[in-house]
Amino acid sequence: MKKFIVIAAALLLGASAWAQPKFAHVNFAELVQLMPEADQARTTLQASSKEAQDTYQSMMEEFNSKYSQYEQKVSTWTPAIKESKEKELTDIQQRIQQFQQSISQELQQQEQQLMAPIYQKAQETLNKLAKDGGYIYVFDRSSLLYIDEKQSTDLTPAARKALGIAADRTLESLQAELQAQQQAAN
Repeated sequence: MKKFIVIAAALLLGASAWAQPKFAHVNFAELVQLMPEADQARTTLQASSKEAQDTYQSMMEEFNSKYSQYEQKVSTWTPAIKESKEKELTDIQQRIQQFQQSISQELQQQEQQLMAPIYQKAQETLNKLAKDGGYIYVFDRSSLLYIDEKQSTDLTPAARKALGIAADRTLESLQAELQAQQQAAN
């Protein structure tokens, strides 16, 4: 009986030595930024941002026009007209400040709403790859100080393929695309 226990323990120890835990890593932020869905979200956000900027610009033009008129005619106005025009300028300034605060919050909320399903899709894809590959942990490369490439598998290429990211698409090429779009818009 003792021989059986010793043999069973030796087999278990030997089996656990063969079954090394599997670790993987991925650059999650890169995946999310390069996903085709992220391009669509960026386009929507840019359109909303441009619309907000146009609205802000028209509000500023209104203020500047009324302020210019105020400076030119202030000396000819009665105190009641002067007070009315100053109140009007103050009201416009307050509307501009309120607009800036609310649009900033709205754009952040819109970004979160647009990006949430993208993050979820990337996470679900990584979960499936990790489960199918038998990995016990998948680490985000961007938050690690050190990775031993020999003991950890890079899941980024498999995730890129599963998420429909073109093989030649990189963060650098994305940055160049965004800069080109910015220059074309100006």
